[in-house]
Amino acid sequence: MVFWIVISGMALAVAAVLATALLRARGTAEPAAAYDLQVYREQLAAVDKDLARGVIAEADAERTRTEISRRILAADAQMQAGRCGGAQSRALSLGVALGLAAVLLGGGVWLYRDLGAPGYGDLPLSLRMEMAEERRADRPDQATAEARVPDAVPVEPEAQYAELIKRLRAAVAERPDDLRGQELLARHEANLGNFAAARAAKARVIEIKGDAATGHDYAELAEMKIAAAGGYVSPEAEADLRRALERDSRHEAALFYWARMHEQTGRPDLAFRIMDGLLRDVPPDSPLAQIIGRQIDELAMLAGVEYDRPPPGAPMTAGPAEGGPDAPGPSSADIAAASEMNNEERAEMIRGMVERLSDRLATEGGTPEEWARLIGALGVLGERDRAQAIYDESRTRFAAAPQALELLGDAARQAGITP
Repeated sequence: MVFWIVISGMALAVAAVLATALLRARGTAEPAAAYDLQVYREQLAAVDKDLARGVIAEADAERTRTEISRRILAADAQMQAGRCGGAQSRALSLGVALGLAAVLLGGGVWLYRDLGAPGYGDLPLSLRMEMAEERRADRPDQATAEARVPDAVPVEPEAQYAELIKRLRAAVAERPDDLRGQELLARHEANLGNFAAARAAKARVIEIKGDAATGHDYAELAEMKIAAAGGYVSPEAEADLRRALERDSRHEAALFYWARMHEQTGRPDLAFRIMDGLLRDVPPDSPLAQIIGRQIDELAMLAGVEYDRPPPGAPMTAGPAEGGPDAPGPSSADIAAASEMNNEERAEMIRGMVERLSDRLATEGGTPEEWARLIGALGVLGERDRAQAIYDESRTRFAAAPQALELLGDAARQAGITP
């Protein structure tokens, strides 16, 4: 209700300003005949001066006066006629002003009801993160996503190649434990666009390899699932990406699709930071750099980041190092010094630094050390629920970095939110 009152008041204020301008302009504007009268009077005075100086004769002066007087009478009649019609023009102006107010109010309300979201509340950052987590948890699985993808036009290989693929499929069917055969089948099925068959063969490759499966194996499996789902990163593909990054935290394809997953689930801020790091790491002429280059500007806009594309090899933007002189938020030394203050001063000092750090991490991100520091500071303040929320958020951000997760877990235990 408050929203409607505010926007209605704003529309009325704008309409009032425009209406006042219309009416004032109509009331203060002089007709052209009034200007003509002033000119003619000045001409009469000039004739008298010329006659007094002997420039013109009396007869000429009289004829000139007669002509100017005739023009004065005509101009005066024109001005009187304009004044008599002024009431109608003022009424017209008033009608236009009222119509303008109606258009502003009615049209604005109609457009908002049609294009806006009446009754939709404000979305603070914490609520948006919560909604993103819900979207991520409730998104469709792989089978549902594949069922929604329209049937693609099959690739028609050359006759010789088609015969080789047919023989390869038959051989793998006879020897399902043949690692080399499954690898070849996965690769060639993917080349033909048969991504469902490709991911099945790749899954068998990983099953055969067991613990020897590499991060690249899991990244390829995830990529095949994503391709089969039309570019959608399903929970199953996410699990494969996580396994890939656990084995190789800098795997470029896995990081790229991990960022896509965050983008699809409503966290463009996380997606942007990953893409930004990749763009700085990969060769500028690589296909991946070109793909990221076409997407990152829009991603930065969605993340609310003023972004200047970095030169190749530039370090990723991050907060000051742990313990540096400009490190935001409370360090261990800050908290120790605060112990010498009284309770009120101590809480106020820590809370101010905590809020600054929290705001920066929420909008710009930061290092695992900074997230751990924020968790510990919230524990000192006794804000366990908020510390838990920050801990959950940080685990999502650094899910692909085991060392960061270990550091965050230690902070959470020190804060008393995990055993």
